[in-house]
Amino acid sequence: MFGIGTLPDLLRLVVVPVLAWTAWRDIRTRRVPNVVWYPLAALGLVLLVWELLGHLPVETVFDRLYLIRVGVSVFFVVPLSYLFWRLGGFGGADAKALMVFAILLPTFPSYTLGGVTLPLSQTRLGVFSMTILTNTVILGLAYPLLLAARNLAAGEFEVPISFVGRRVSVPSLSTTHGRLFESPDGITRNGLDLDALRMYLRWRGVTLADVRENPETFRNPEHIEETFDPTDGAVHRDVSTDGGVTEPGESMSNDTDEDSDLAPDNDFDDPWGAAEFMDAIDGSAYGTTPEKLRGGLELVTTRESVWISPGIPFIVPMFAGLVVAFVYGDILFGILGALGIA
Repeated sequence: MFGIGTLPDLLRLVVVPVLAWTAWRDIRTRRVPNVVWYPLAALGLVLLVWELLGHLPVETVFDRLYLIRVGVSVFFVVPLSYLFWRLGGFGGADAKALMVFAILLPTFPSYTLGGVTLPLSQTRLGVFSMTILTNTVILGLAYPLLLAARNLAAGEFEVPISFVGRRVSVPSLSTTHGRLFESPDGITRNGLDLDALRMYLRWRGVTLADVRENPETFRNPEHIEETFDPTDGAVHRDVSTDGGVTEPGESMSNDTDEDSDLAPDNDFDDPWGAAEFMDAIDGSAYGTTPEKLRGGLELVTTRESVWISPGIPFIVPMFAGLVVAFVYGDILFGILGALGIA
C-alpha cells in the first residue's frame, strides 16, 4: 500500500493488522490477550532506541524537537493512559494499547504513495500517539448517534436512554455483551454486568431458560447442590450451555415437581444464593454485589425485554482513529484549521 518510508516507519505499520485483529476479537468476546501487546512494545523500544541514536548528540533544533515529542509521548501519554484505566475510563486492553502507541508511535511517521505524502496533515505538537487518542475520542462520539438511529429504526426510541442503550430480548442475554440498564427499581447506570450473570448461571449449572421457567425454585438457596466452574462469564468460553458443563443427555436443571421438598418460599436469608455465589468465586464479578445480582435475576425472570448498555469496545474507534491518523492525520487539528483557529 505504502511506498517510500524509513525502515522504522515501515516496520511500525505492523500495528495496523494487529489492532484490526484485536478490534474484531474485542467485538466478539470483549477479551484481548495480553500477549498481543508484548511484541509491539518490544518493537517500539527497539525502534525508539534506533531513532534516538540518530539524534545524538543533540546538535540541531530538529534533534531537540524530536526528543521533546518523544518525551511528551512516553512521559505524558503513558501515565495518562494508566490514570484513565485506574479511574475506570479505559479498560485494561485500551490502556495497554495507548501505552504501546506512546512507545511505538511517538512522532509522526511519513510515507510516500504515488507522489502523495501521508499523513496528509500534521499537528504543531507532532506527537502521533496523541493524534491517535484525539482521533479515537472524536470518532467514538459518533457512537451515541448511531445507537439512537438504530433505536429509532427499531421503534424503541426513548430520550435519553436511546443514546446510550438498546432494548434486547431477555433470552438473547445469554450471548450478549454489556450491562443491564435497568433494575427492579427502574433505569440505572449501575446494573448487573451480563458476564456476571453468565458466571452465576455457570456456577449453578443452569441455563437462563431454566431460571426463567422456574424462578421460584431457583430463588430458594436450598436448591443449590453441586456447583460448577463459573469461568469469567465470557460468551466464547467452551461450555456446553450458558450454565455450565454437563454430560451428554444429563439435564442441567433440578427436579421442580410440585411435591418437591424445596417448595418456593420468598422469605429466604439468601435469595438466589447470591451471597453464597459471591463467597464461592475467586475474586470479584465485575463489581457485582449480592443485591445487584438478586435485582438482575428478578428482572430477567419477569421481563421479556430489557434495556442494556452495550458499551462499544474502545479499541474499535481506536483502530479507526489509528487508520485515519496514518492516512489523514489529526482530525481535531483539521477541524480547528478549517475554523481558522489552528
